[in-house]
Amino acid sequence: MKKVVERERNKIYYRGLHLPVWIWVFFVLPGRLTHDLYSHGPDRRHGIWLLLVTVGCVWRGIAGRLPGVETQPYVTHFGVHQPNLWYRVVCYTAAWIDLLVPFTLNFLGLVLAAISGRWMLRELYTWLYYPLALAVVLAAVLDILPRTRRSTQGEGSERAWFYVAIWTVVPAQLAGWAMWRMGRHFAFPGQQLTLARLSAFVLVAACFFSLGVWGRLGRTSRYQPLEETLG
Repeated sequence: MKKVVERERNKIYYRGLHLPVWIWVFFVLPGRLTHDLYSHGPDRRHGIWLLLVTVGCVWRGIAGRLPGVETQPYVTHFGVHQPNLWYRVVCYTAAWIDLLVPFTLNFLGLVLAAISGRWMLRELYTWLYYPLALAVVLAAVLDILPRTRRSTQGEGSERAWFYVAIWTVVPAQLAGWAMWRMGRHFAFPGQQLTLARLSAFVLVAACFFSLGVWGRLGRTSRYQPLEETLG
C-alpha cells in the first residue's frame, strides 16, 4: 500500500484548475460538432453547447462531483479497494472517448489520404465516431477501461496508462498539424505533404508512447500493489 496524497482537502486553486479540463472534455465530446468547429469555425450550436456544458460542470464542480474538483481527495492510497464513484466513471469514460476516437479517426484519415489521395475525414467522423465511442463505453461497462473500473484498487497503474494516452495522443496530433502548416509554407506537393504528416504523426506517437511505457514522462510511473508484484 502506498500513500499518494498528504492533504486532507483539495485547495481551491487545485479544484479551479481542474474545472476547465472537464468543461473541455464534455465540450468536444460530440464528434461531428467538434469536427465542424475545427473545419469551419464556431457557430451558434457551439456557443449553446459550451454554455450548457459550462453550467453543468460548474454545478457538479460546486457539488464536488468532478475528478480533481472534489473538496477532498478520493483516492489517497494506491492498492486500496474502494468502489469507484459514478461521476468518476462518467468523466473518465468521456475523457477516453476524447483521446482515443479522434486520434483513431485522424490516423485513418491520414492513411486513406496517403493511399488514395482523397481526404475522407468528414465521412469517417460521420460513419465511425459514434460506433467507436460506443466501443469505449462498452469497455467501461465490461470493467476493462482504466480509471472507470468498479474498484480503485488498480489506480496506481491505471492512472499511468491514462497519462500515457494523453502524452501519446496530444503531441502526435499537434505534430500532424504542425507538419501541415510547415508544408504549406514550403509549398510541398499535396501527396508528399500527406505522407509527411502521416510520418510525423506516427513517429511522434511512437516516441511518446514508448517513453510513457518506460515511465519517463510525467505521471506515467506505475505502482503495483505488493501482492500483485509477488504473485
